[in-house]
Amino acid sequence: MSAQTPIAGDFVSLLASHNLAPVRADASNAAPAQTQATTVFAFHFAGGVLMAGDRRATAGNVIVTDRVDKVLELDATSLLAIAGVPATAFEMARVLQTSFEYYRRSQLQSLSLPAKVRALARLLRDNLPMTMQGVGVVVPLFAGVDAHATPPKPQIYFYDPLGAQFQAVGHAASGSGSGTIRSVLSFQERYGRPGPSQMNLEEAVRFALRLLMTASELDAATGGVNPGAETFATIKVLRASGVETVSDEQQAEWLRQ
Repeated sequence: MSAQTPIAGDFVSLLASHNLAPVRADASNAAPAQTQATTVFAFHFAGGVLMAGDRRATAGNVIVTDRVDKVLELDATSLLAIAGVPATAFEMARVLQTSFEYYRRSQLQSLSLPAKVRALARLLRDNLPMTMQGVGVVVPLFAGVDAHATPPKPQIYFYDPLGAQFQAVGHAASGSGSGTIRSVLSFQERYGRPGPSQMNLEEAVRFALRLLMTASELDAATGGVNPGAETFATIKVLRASGVETVSDEQQAEWLRQ
């Protein structure tokens, strides 16, 4: 790829042609304590993919806030869940939102799901210098609709910090509370009735909230869910038809039942 000749429809190569790097930065030993965001996960349910995250951000042993939205809508058929350093992750989300929209407007069609998956992998690889220094590490989850499947179907992908991408068959999780959540999801898939893939939306949301409540009991960095304090999760649903947000009021009502 020539730095002077951007690829048609490629926003990142357009930035590179102007010597602009969207997420690349130098770290130093004087870097301040990093804010960290955990925990996020996604699983298939009967109506599509549910993606959820607690809302806590920490810096060392300090709770910075319990109001972070870690599940972000990139476009009408794509979701990103962030675990790691929010500053870097939010910048990646903004670059992806602009890239997807730039391609749609310049090429008069939406970017394919494989291209979206690789676009996030490229941003993670561009962040490699920061990752190797232990600064700005991001380990995200991605969900998008495969428009070439019959019928179109939402898919889940997870990444390692170096940019390797993997498709999840049933579920994926990231962040400090992910071990607990993966264990419960695996147990429910194998022995539970209904299994996660058989749940309707109400059952899936209730299950997701209880997963976060369980993870928060074993991981101090996971904020969990506290209906008494009106603290709920960020939950978004991806169907073949698009993205829906599950409101705090819906979460409170379905958790009571």
